[in-house]
Amino acid sequence: MTDALFGSALVEEATRKSGLVWVRGQAPAARALWHVWHEGGALVVGDGPGEQPLPGLVDGATAEVTVRSKDKGGRLVAWTAAVHELPPGTEEWDAAVAELRGKRLNAPDAETMPARWARECRVLRLVPRESTTELPDGSLAAVPLPSAAITREPVPAALPKLLLRRKRRRG
Repeated sequence: MTDALFGSALVEEATRKSGLVWVRGQAPAARALWHVWHEGGALVVGDGPGEQPLPGLVDGATAEVTVRSKDKGGRLVAWTAAVHELPPGTEEWDAAVAELRGKRLNAPDAETMPARWARECRVLRLVPRESTTELPDGSLAAVPLPSAAITREPVPAALPKLLLRRKRRRG
């Protein structure tokens, strides 16, 4: 009983303080998601234009959540979550969106965001089922997604000296 209470308290406290969790649903790789802890579960919004993707997170399924330390970035605790999709217009959805809206950074449409989320996005609630304080061994790092934003060549050795020289001339 004590271990179960300790596990629940650890999950809640770590997840509440961390702004980012790693979630693996039915997709093969875990994904970093921003979230808000509210009334015993993590709320996430996504799968719409300009929002985070939620691959493999299906209503009624389970997901593995790994919580990182906000200070150091290391893994603190892992827990299994029941995934619940909140239907727009319900009281639970309204409460979730009110919490998420306050934490959404850099929203292009802060005033109309709830209406856009209702039309184009999914709001999910990840409710802890069980926790483990034993974390998996290894890095669990996934191969980076393909991107056009890559560095093809190393920085020239003389570049830092050239930049420093320019600052001296200006100053």
